[in-house]
Amino acid sequence: MNTKNPASHPGNLRTFTIIWFGQLISALGSGLSGFALGVWIYERTGSATMFALVVLSFEVPGIFFSPVAGALVDRWNRRTILILCDSAAAIIMLGVLLLELNNSLEVWHLLVVAFIGAIAGAFQWPAFSAATTMLVPKEHLGRAGGMTQIGEAISRLLSPVLAGALFLSVGLSGIILIDLVTFVIAATSLLVISIPEPVRAASSPSVKPSLWKEIRFGWDYILARRGLLLLLLYIAVINLWFGFINPLFTPLLLEIGSPQDAGLVFTVMGVGSVAGTLIMSAWGGPKRRVYGVLLSGIWAGITLAFHGVAPNLWVVAAAGLFFQMSMPIMAACSQALWQTKTAPDVQGRVFSMRRLIAQFTAPLGTLIAGPLVDQWLQPAMEPGGALANSLGSVIGVGGGRGAAAVFLFAGAFVFLASIAFLGSSRLRNVDTEIPDAEVKVRQDVGVSEGAPLAGESSEVAEAT
Repeated sequence: MNTKNPASHPGNLRTFTIIWFGQLISALGSGLSGFALGVWIYERTGSATMFALVVLSFEVPGIFFSPVAGALVDRWNRRTILILCDSAAAIIMLGVLLLELNNSLEVWHLLVVAFIGAIAGAFQWPAFSAATTMLVPKEHLGRAGGMTQIGEAISRLLSPVLAGALFLSVGLSGIILIDLVTFVIAATSLLVISIPEPVRAASSPSVKPSLWKEIRFGWDYILARRGLLLLLLYIAVINLWFGFINPLFTPLLLEIGSPQDAGLVFTVMGVGSVAGTLIMSAWGGPKRRVYGVLLSGIWAGITLAFHGVAPNLWVVAAAGLFFQMSMPIMAACSQALWQTKTAPDVQGRVFSMRRLIAQFTAPLGTLIAGPLVDQWLQPAMEPGGALANSLGSVIGVGGGRGAAAVFLFAGAFVFLASIAFLGSSRLRNVDTEIPDAEVKVRQDVGVSEGAPLAGESSEVAEAT
């Protein structure tokens, strides 16, 4: 066995920027095709339920498969995983393109595509997060998180406008072809760089733990760090309410304005999201990152409630702008905190379990929101309804006021939940009570993947 001492953190921001740019271009392409396929589904079926089913087909499998993906991410090379994920997404969209060109594309094909894309995403997110930890010094992880959010923000801002224009000029097949080109750009950016691999610890160089034990490890790691567990529970709680409001934005807007007005409001919200990412990219967040999460949650609760206070398009637009501005700050601070406190060689397992727990509540909210509004809240908010003389006297009655009530309740709950979790000293002190994880880069030749190097045994014992 020939080994060298583990190297210190490489801090290769140039490499991270190359990967980030490739993923940003890919996110824009995915936003174009996602919007165009949504239009295609609605034109073909006229069913909002079918549209929601496709959305859930993309979200749910990835959430519940993520613990398995995370365990494998920690076993495999992260750069290779990212290349394979981009390649898989390109192959999927190539299949959609061929079906569309042959006039054979059906809605059920997109359910399959969404399912496969969700599985690829379950690998891509923990692999990218773990790679970022290896490339970005911890003091810059907040900025890196803000940069990562930019791709999503730009996609949300530009994709509907560009896709709407392109849909008329080049059609669905042309948009998918553009998406394929963006996947090639993303994969190429990964081929021209290298990502350092962390020192990987194990109890024995010859025996690997079972996949189930590695999946369970992610949960045990979080459970042993109560501050991180509380942070995770907080995100899961507020994600439930974000799940409620996600399918209600469009109905709320269409009840108080035209489709063109709704498009304008979504653009304003996209501006807020971009502004939040730029603020976070330049600022990097507070030194105590947990305050960036919780204070953003308080701000999000206030602005979320304002969506429902009046049937006025400009009130909703202003509330949406400031709400979306808070989201990248919350997400980037949370991500930087987890990257700082989690050992790089186990981030695949830990982050995937984190994703499962944090995000499984959002689909529950999405499933409940429609029936809740259609069957109970909206009838209750009509003139003469059960809530017309109470809540209706505050936010108005009539069309869209049932959805508005959900926004009001969601905002109040997110605000109160943020205040309650801020009252936990264990959560408030998570930045200082849990020591930062040390980043060690592999510099070994011919070493078994599981061979423990200097200093690893104590880390593994502490983690388990």
